[in-house]
Amino acid sequence: MNKEVTRYIEKQKSPQKELCKRLRRIILKTVPKTDEKLKMGVPWYSKYYIVALKDSVNLGFSVTGLLKKDKDNFNGQGSFMRHLKFKEMKDIDEKRIVRLLKLVDKKAKCGSCFR
Repeated sequence: MNKEVTRYIEKQKSPQKELCKRLRRIILKTVPKTDEKLKMGVPWYSKYYIVALKDSVNLGFSVTGLLKKDKDNFNGQGSFMRHLKFKEMKDIDEKRIVRLLKLVDKKAKCGSCFR
């Protein structure tokens, strides 16, 4: 695990800290070969990101190359990246997140992943 990402997560307030930790574990378990780094000040995982906001945490996904029906699984209207928003631990549906991580890992291109 990347030390900069760990520092980013540890400095968050609750419940954002716990949400970030859980999402990080899900990503690393589901896509173990993903590259974890701090980019643009937030944790990045090749086609995904986690960002702690004032009252929530967003888990972002690259949607470049996905069909419209696949993009409709996410919030936002971005052409390159969309997200899921979490305010409480009960909002995290691990089965759904795993399914979406696998979908993006398999089908999406890294259109605007800010390499």
